[in-house]
Amino acid sequence: MSPRLRASKLQPSGKRKNSKVFLVPSTLHPLLEPFTRIIRGLWALVNNAGVGLPSGPNEWLTKEDFVKVINVNLVGLIEVTLHMLPMVKKARGRVVNMSSSGGRVAIIGGGYCVSKFGVEAFSDSIRRELHFFGVKVSIIEPGNYRTSILGNEGMESRLQKLWERLPQETRDSYGEEYFSIYTDKLKNMMQLAEPRFSDVTNSMEHAIVSRSPRIRYNPGLDAKLLYLPLAKLPTAVTDFILSRYLPRPADSV
Repeated sequence: MSPRLRASKLQPSGKRKNSKVFLVPSTLHPLLEPFTRIIRGLWALVNNAGVGLPSGPNEWLTKEDFVKVINVNLVGLIEVTLHMLPMVKKARGRVVNMSSSGGRVAIIGGGYCVSKFGVEAFSDSIRRELHFFGVKVSIIEPGNYRTSILGNEGMESRLQKLWERLPQETRDSYGEEYFSIYTDKLKNMMQLAEPRFSDVTNSMEHAIVSRSPRIRYNPGLDAKLLYLPLAKLPTAVTDFILSRYLPRPADSV
């Protein structure tokens, strides 16, 4: 997410008025209240900040690894939203929260999917509450896109660090072959990620300016054809399909 928060006067017809655009550091959101005297509330709040790492098999991670991701993806989103709600209510505007297909089906271990499931729940609850104030809440659930959410360090080196810090007993239970196959599969998934994310930004725009924004947007063919169907299948069937993708540990039964 950009370190600046863009607040502009928009009309729900889909057209933007010729008006001033206020740019202020998002880290200074407690100082935004004076702007309510200048603008008629805040038409749209888009929560897009997110991190994806550390991720991997849950047993390879620590509580601190989970907290690092959840603090940004979920707790930060909740904090900013709660602080900005009075301005959004004043404008009868929009809240747009960036979730993920990983918020519908847990495809990888770690805090990422946990946090995105939390974003879904928080968005659902505030959507029902804010309906009475004329505020609309949308959730964007993209598929696999090639963004900077995974940082600049290679996926293989990150997994190697997780692997090397494990107790020998845990490493033996998974085996070197598991580590090698798991790493290759994750690298392949990243290489297949869609580099053009115009569908995601188009979803954001529609959620902000449309008279009838959708509750959920699912940009990406993989989101529509893979992750959504997996999320709607019986849990046992989804477990069976996803377990076929994972390698077998050395100590599997």
